[in-house]
Amino acid sequence: MDSNATSKPTLYFDGGCPVCAREIAMYRRQPGAEGIEWVDVAGCDTARLGHGLTREAALARLHLRLPDGRLLDGAEAFAELWQQLPRWVWLGRLVGTGWRLRVLEAVYRLFLRLRPLWRRSRPAPPAT
Repeated sequence: MDSNATSKPTLYFDGGCPVCAREIAMYRRQPGAEGIEWVDVAGCDTARLGHGLTREAALARLHLRLPDGRLLDGAEAFAELWQQLPRWVWLGRLVGTGWRLRVLEAVYRLFLRLRPLWRRSRPAPPAT
């Protein structure tokens, strides 16, 4: 088991991206959101990122660390996030495997190419 394992999943998101911040705020209002640890990587201490996750990687893509320490990213992280939220579990199950997951990953990669247009400048947090 990873030394950073917790009793609940941890979602790492870029709070400096207005689109990302709005979407995560919506998820945080959902039933079941209290069962997820939410970490805004644009302003957190690097120690909160845990083993195997750099700030650069965390700012580049959505990441979710499972309670057993495994780290998911991109479409796979979204599918797992949705499976943690009762109102969204159907979507996570629908797109969480096979060709649907690959399509979701392709759409997510397209979004990532456009995202710099929306990401606002934010001073870098102090190195820890």
